[in-house]
Amino acid sequence: MRRFSIICRYGLDDKIPVSIVEPESCQAALQLVSGRRTLDHGIGETLSHLQRQGLFPSEIAFDLLVLASVVYCADIRINRAKESQDNWTREIDIYLPVSNTKRWEAVSSSLSSALEFLTGDKWRFFFRARPEGFESIVARSELRFSNLPASVCLFSGGLDSFIGAIDLLENKETPLLVGHGRVPNVVHDQTECLNALRRNYGLGRVRFLKSPIGFDHGIIAGAESENTERSRSFLFFSLAALGASTLKGKTTVYVPENGLISLNVPLDPLRLGSLSTRTTHPFFMARFNDLLGSLGIRAHLLNPYRHKTKGEMVRECQNQNFLADNAPLTMSCSSPTKGRWKHLASAHCGHCVPCLIRKAAFVGWQKGDNTQYHLADLRSQVLDPARANGECVRSIQLALRRLNNDINRAKILVHTAGPLTDFPDEIPAFARVYLAGMQEVAQLLDGVEVLHD
Repeated sequence: MRRFSIICRYGLDDKIPVSIVEPESCQAALQLVSGRRTLDHGIGETLSHLQRQGLFPSEIAFDLLVLASVVYCADIRINRAKESQDNWTREIDIYLPVSNTKRWEAVSSSLSSALEFLTGDKWRFFFRARPEGFESIVARSELRFSNLPASVCLFSGGLDSFIGAIDLLENKETPLLVGHGRVPNVVHDQTECLNALRRNYGLGRVRFLKSPIGFDHGIIAGAESENTERSRSFLFFSLAALGASTLKGKTTVYVPENGLISLNVPLDPLRLGSLSTRTTHPFFMARFNDLLGSLGIRAHLLNPYRHKTKGEMVRECQNQNFLADNAPLTMSCSSPTKGRWKHLASAHCGHCVPCLIRKAAFVGWQKGDNTQYHLADLRSQVLDPARANGECVRSIQLALRRLNNDINRAKILVHTAGPLTDFPDEIPAFARVYLAGMQEVAQLLDGVEVLHD
């Protein structure tokens, strides 16, 4: 195992000496600027896209975005198996220029703890002042638009975020939708969903912040890439905070995610799959809100669907006909391009955990499910738990057996993935949504056969 020290630089003229705490660590320079002034890796494009809409963020919110981008870079470009003793936990130090060192130093410890919960890694942060010429990065303008957004909403191109946007627009809100995507199929899904919303609700009411932030393979010298992307929600939240900092007053950042996925109770004690990630876990969202408060960013994350199953989100969506017509545009699959080895088009696989939860959400819905799945009928064959098409089904069946349709058991299991101490009054609601969400999937899997070991 090697500890990594990532030293961030603002351009070739940024030659300020940096004292490395662990001199024996693997040191890698990360250049944030191309040429003399152009912010690289999609960071500059993100800022420009926001400013072209007459939205000008704060310098501290921009610091947060850069920090989140660097964390994301380290997360996806340092291989877990090869750079950790336990095939998971990496040790990463980040040296970053910021606009206000005292404010960032004050949150360093809590920031490290929050990211350790999210990614499972050991993080340390060391801050210094931005170099000369970069003291102020965010351009200012006297131009002010009259129709500023009233809120911010994460917009991934998935079914939950699509419903979240619909409900806000039906309630006459004017949200700034925030999307992150660099992979063509992700960008395509977001664009299709965005265009559908604009056709129905009007171009002026559907504002969008598009971010292509990403980092090429090999950018961290001596390290191989990683594909787990556990820090992506930190980047997503930071993008939303950037957008929120442009608005007046304290801004609500909506995080539309059904309660079953948000709680991410592991399917079994050994599983580290889709339900074991902590992207929108209530504990992490609370820690991010604490961070925003400490940094003086007037925004607050809120998941209005944390007590709803995906099926309840579908059935209670405030524009049922529009959802029925456009739900097939959304993408829920954990790996929609996996079928390319069989020369299949990018689509829902139909058997991963997110696909199963999506299928379950449409069971009994009067509008039906028009999603295209590679494996549409789970009862068409006996599934093999040793193969992709049966692995997740078998894991869910085991989890259902453990849950045993018991609300008291659910009250215990909802604490498995992380603390819920910030929400003592919501434990019964969390237990209910977990039980109800699993019951939705149980209904989907009724009669589905999987080979036994």
